[in-house]
Amino acid sequence: MTARARGELAGARRVVVKVGSSSISGDNAARIQPIVEALAEAHRRGTEVVLVSSGAIATGMPFLALDARPTDLATQQAAAAVGQNILIYRYQEALRPFAIVAGQVLLTAGDLENPAHRSNARRAMERLLGLRILPIVNENDTVATHEIRFGDNDRLAALVAELIGADALVLLSDIECLYTRPPDEPGAQPIRHVRFGDDLSQHEFGSVVVNSVGTGGAATKVSAARVAAAAGVGVLVTSADLVSEALRGADIGTWFDPDPSAPAPATTGTVRAPESVAAVDTLGR
Repeated sequence: MTARARGELAGARRVVVKVGSSSISGDNAARIQPIVEALAEAHRRGTEVVLVSSGAIATGMPFLALDARPTDLATQQAAAAVGQNILIYRYQEALRPFAIVAGQVLLTAGDLENPAHRSNARRAMERLLGLRILPIVNENDTVATHEIRFGDNDRLAALVAELIGADALVLLSDIECLYTRPPDEPGAQPIRHVRFGDDLSQHEFGSVVVNSVGTGGAATKVSAARVAAAAGVGVLVTSADLVSEALRGADIGTWFDPDPSAPAPATTGTVRAPESVAAVDTLGR
């Protein structure tokens, strides 16, 4: 059932969680563990969880002796190829104590525009969820080009939430909620609730931020939240440090109401296979 308010997140059937590069790479790599613990707690309650995780390029940079995010496409692709492998390994190691297996899903913008590829992606993720696998989705940076990219993984997360009929989307950020202007500026006020169709044009969310490890910012999260909400998916924007509270339905962050006229997410009737989690014991051996 679609989450119509943040308090319903704890009982959501299917949730997409997105985390950005700056939250899990470099000095923040240790934050993978508490994020995974929160996902495992929701998984234990019976929630189907999909993680959209940035961070492949940022994770690969130190292994290519890069001090800053590369600007040329070929080096970005090389860093992503190295980093994606390491990133998934880190997630799987963090998931191991919970007997949860991760499944890697790499997508390009073209995959979601092509009907056959879109159908295949949906079917694969439905099966992973039916097997109680935790899909970890990222943009396929090794084949994507500057011309055909999602632009940021906030948008990818919104499109994935729509693709699989998620009940809610949680966009993790560096701050607890969105503000009417950059929070370090005088007069900035927190935005706690955005009703569907609310006019936000008077607020100053700023342009996309490009830092040493990734891209994103408040503006991209607002845009992605609008996409998901229009598809009938409720959206919470909050801090990565509060992911556990978010998935428990705590009164935190900025909540975007879903379009009340959007059709309810379709259920697929996938067959559970709880015994599949035993496979985690043999991974890496």
